[in-house]
Amino acid sequence: MYSLAGSSAFAALIWWVVPLTALIGGIGYVIWVAKFKSKFETETTRSMGQFQRFQNSFRENEVDDHSKDENQL
Repeated sequence: MYSLAGSSAFAALIWWVVPLTALIGGIGYVIWVAKFKSKFETETTRSMGQFQRFQNSFRENEVDDHSKDENQL
């Protein structure tokens, strides 16, 4: 009889602990995202800008190379 009571108490504990942990984790995640969202957005925008400048440097070199080739002809 004791094992039955013990397992039901454990089951009741699980039914409280799992949802409570999920709720606290969800609230924590929302607060974390809200707090650091602007920081990550600016870093992403800056990173994308740097990547676009990197790509454009190849395009500029390509245009320069074509104009040099045309001048040699």
